[in-house]
Amino acid sequence: MEQKEKIAALQGNIARRIVGKEELIGHVVTALLAGGHVLLEDVPGVGKTTLAKALANSVQCSFARIQFTPDTLPGDIVGMSIYNAKTGEFETVMGAVNHQIVLADEINRSSPKTQSSLLEAMEEHQVTIDGVTYPLPEPFMVIATENPIDAVGTYALPESQLDRFMMKLSVGYPTNEGAMEMASRFLSGALQEETKPVLTAEDVIEMRRETSQVTVHDELLKYVTEIIEATRASDEVRYGASPRAALTLIRAAQARAYVRGREYVIPEDVRDMALVVLPHRLVLRAETRMARRSGEDVVRRILTGIRIPGLQ
Repeated sequence: MEQKEKIAALQGNIARRIVGKEELIGHVVTALLAGGHVLLEDVPGVGKTTLAKALANSVQCSFARIQFTPDTLPGDIVGMSIYNAKTGEFETVMGAVNHQIVLADEINRSSPKTQSSLLEAMEEHQVTIDGVTYPLPEPFMVIATENPIDAVGTYALPESQLDRFMMKLSVGYPTNEGAMEMASRFLSGALQEETKPVLTAEDVIEMRRETSQVTVHDELLKYVTEIIEATRASDEVRYGASPRAALTLIRAAQARAYVRGREYVIPEDVRDMALVVLPHRLVLRAETRMARRSGEDVVRRILTGIRIPGLQ
């Protein structure tokens, strides 16, 4: 299949399970091709886990689901050394993270210590067990779901972990038309049909390579830098976007251009991706939160105040 056919097949396959959420599906596919991780935050029952599983099942990769609970330990995720009484030696048993696509379900129901066990895996695609480093299989991607932090039994994710997620997305409630379509598919059994893979791991690796080769003009690099600097200078923000955020925004813009069938990035790619790449990375001032302004509100205001580059 050609590039356009592969992307259409992947998005269409996921849309069979997630009704009326084309933009959301596009963002998740963009993150996959950009080599990023996705955090899905929303109330229970809107399809966060279903979306993550639909993506995983659409790609012929190894898959693991980790159900995070208060008693989940770091060793359950990354692995541990276990003593073998027969051989008299310690053996390394890899944890659930040793897969290509990992669903971290309800990640904020575990303790910060357990949450932090994913940091090395998400950033460096490797885990360290008793001083020995083990690479993770490629393509590697973490899709985490969480309930709002005011829900019972939740722990807020530390800023260092939020910064490792390329995008933070919300599924949201369906429209009336979407709800009717979902009900119809449910009654016909189509909603419960098994999702078959439409891409292989090699396809994803190759598409990621092609994504990294999408052209980014110097004017757009300057545009990204101005946006990042503006988050740090904003009176509404205590801590602005990190250097990692700038690099992530560039890669996400490349992936969006690739998904749209272009070999070059345009300003709209940067602006659209800034709204899902930057808000969760900003630490807002107390006054901003008290005024009920979100990170997305701040980013939108920043984008309004920066001149859009005109490329020749």
